[in-house]
Amino acid sequence: MYGTQGARLRRAAAVTLTAGAMLATGAVAAAPAQAVTTPSIAAKGGYVMNDANGASLYTKYADTRRSTGSTTKIMTAKVVLSQPNLNLDAKVTIQKAYSDYVVSKNASQAHLIVGDKVTVRQLLYGLMLPSGCDAAYALADKFGSGTTRAARVKSFIGKMNTTARSLGLKNTHFDSFDGIGNGSNYSTPRDLTKIASSAMKNSTFRTIVKTKKYTAKTITKTGSTRTMGAWTNTNTLLSSYSGAIGVKTGSGPEAKYCLVFAATRNGKTVIGTVLASTSTTQRATDATKLLNYGFARLG
Repeated sequence: MYGTQGARLRRAAAVTLTAGAMLATGAVAAAPAQAVTTPSIAAKGGYVMNDANGASLYTKYADTRRSTGSTTKIMTAKVVLSQPNLNLDAKVTIQKAYSDYVVSKNASQAHLIVGDKVTVRQLLYGLMLPSGCDAAYALADKFGSGTTRAARVKSFIGKMNTTARSLGLKNTHFDSFDGIGNGSNYSTPRDLTKIASSAMKNSTFRTIVKTKKYTAKTITKTGSTRTMGAWTNTNTLLSSYSGAIGVKTGSGPEAKYCLVFAATRNGKTVIGTVLASTSTTQRATDATKLLNYGFARLG
């Protein structure tokens, strides 16, 4: 009787030890997942997704409409790059209206010079790196339809909205070609991320938005070559975050500080947006936290 009871006790102990070992093993395996803490960001809105399948990885007021500042220019570039039979080397003559516009709005600019002939490709770099509103105006004037500049600009903004609808975006509307809105220029972290993901499918767009510096050689009125001062990308993540591949900054009195960002590590791409952060430094910090979190979620 005593022997049988002892055997039972020994078997029970063995089962307990085995269970304990399994629990211990399980705890070790689960540790990385438990270590992924949802980050806190200063931005009022944020969204991150797995670019491969569109799966959400992080949301913070992801569907709340906000002013987008110059992140609007992602759509400006997308509309240009989706034009049929696009010739990136076609030349556009810089008009005084573009220069007057950026001065009157105190807007960010590529410092394009009136009378210079600038290629569409160069305008796209001027649009996306120094966030040139003069470049945005030139592109809208070039690729809109109509007999007057105002009509062409209106037509181009119409194309931006048509593209947003074609992407199934319900919380996005544009009333400007550059983000200097007229009261009805808005999007959301989720929608902007989807716009950027779609734009990143274009190889020219991808090349531009990951470029840190670019120098354009334009043709002057007299036919000589002008070397523009180097345009520097306003997206500091390209230098500070390993694997960063884009996308675009934005700011403004209403928009505060925005950043649409993307990075690729180990063959996986995380893409996202922060809107209404508190400073240029903080938006980069917010984006860094969200990228790290996104990659940790993907494993």
